[in-house]
Amino acid sequence: MANRKAKEHRIDAEWCKGCGTCVALCPKSVLALDDKNKVVVQSPEKCIACMLCELRCPNLAIEVISEEEARQRVSYHLGAGNVVG
Repeated sequence: MANRKAKEHRIDAEWCKGCGTCVALCPKSVLALDDKNKVVVQSPEKCIACMLCELRCPNLAIEVISEEEARQRVSYHLGAGNVVG
């Protein structure tokens, strides 16, 4: 399996309850809680897109978009505009 990297982290601050589950589970210490007890991405370059934060967030407040997924989305959207017939 190729090394995965995150392209983007989407965090919904309104949904984040500051439980710290994502911070505790991140194997690369990418995430942290800020002074308002909300999750923030402190080291995005370290993210391996393991998705543990997204999968285990009890409030569905975080989404990780991997580089591979971002490429697939772009390819899909580019292809959707090419209707033949």
